[in-house]
Amino acid sequence: MSNRIILRAADLDGYLTEQDHSRIARMNELYDEVLTASRVLTSSQNQSRLQAERERLIKLYNDMGEFLQQITGDEPNIRVYSFERPRSVHGEASRLIAKLRDVRTQHHEFVYYTQRAYELLFNLAFAEPDNHRKNHLIVETPVTDPVQNYAVHKIPDVDEELENCVMCVMLRGALLPSMIMSKEIQEYSSTGYVTPFALFSIKRDDTRTEKDMEYILDLDNSFFDLSSLDGKDLVFADPMNATGGSLVTIVKYLHDQGVTPRSINFLNVISALKGALRIVRALDNAHVFTLWMDPVLNSAAYILPGLGDAGDRLNGRDEGDMRRNIIQLIADYGSTICNLYRSQVRKIEETVLQL
Repeated sequence: MSNRIILRAADLDGYLTEQDHSRIARMNELYDEVLTASRVLTSSQNQSRLQAERERLIKLYNDMGEFLQQITGDEPNIRVYSFERPRSVHGEASRLIAKLRDVRTQHHEFVYYTQRAYELLFNLAFAEPDNHRKNHLIVETPVTDPVQNYAVHKIPDVDEELENCVMCVMLRGALLPSMIMSKEIQEYSSTGYVTPFALFSIKRDDTRTEKDMEYILDLDNSFFDLSSLDGKDLVFADPMNATGGSLVTIVKYLHDQGVTPRSINFLNVISALKGALRIVRALDNAHVFTLWMDPVLNSAAYILPGLGDAGDRLNGRDEGDMRRNIIQLIADYGSTICNLYRSQVRKIEETVLQL
């Protein structure tokens, strides 16, 4: 008998309120209009018609953005970078997301922009300067004339938050973002704290639709120590939060095993409205931090307008049925990335190989 935990979409939707369902339905109506405009932009040769549809598309996205901001403004546990930052900084995030979405963005660029995205997300989740005492970082510089030089820099004192963190990886697409986030924690900790890792092999059944989706946690191919998760701040870094099903499946399983995290922080480059709402409704003390919020899901539970399969764009596709294991996936990142995240790779190896 397979050692698997399964969660179904109907269970997730049961957590949503009547108002949630109403707002999601309204957002779907608005996005149907977006799809209509998109069809015209794809097929029409009439320049005046094309211009009219471009203007309509801009207005629709403005309307959806205002509606999303209204919805998330009522939810203190959902934090959207692009809704909270000044217009000047919002433009930086918008351009970054545009590059990640673009079909012309190549693999090496996609990795670079993902790294930038998680630097911004780390600041949103942990390092907002107004929320912390200051810590002093004293660094030795290469300048030795007339004597060895030192510089003092003020940084947010976030050790209490960071040094209780465990990085929880929902495998494949989440591996590299999790390594990036662990590196950010290491850099901001005054002690150079390297997070422990917990690795969860979870996938959704892509033969199903969004409405009857199943989320399958494969315990035989997961690597974690339950005792090391209790009372910890669990950090999940997955580039895309479409439905919230994978995170809810994992955390509900941990709860059933007697694990009570101190907090759950989910950091996404893009989150769908429905996925964010499901998480904060289903899980106590869970916070969603996202760089950008997209309005809807399609029938296959992919985010619209989204950016495609983030895992494939970060890691490449597996060949046929030959799925790479976690160690092979790290090896495929190559020496440059592995050297950059050397401490994180070592922790993952210890977790998988029990070294």
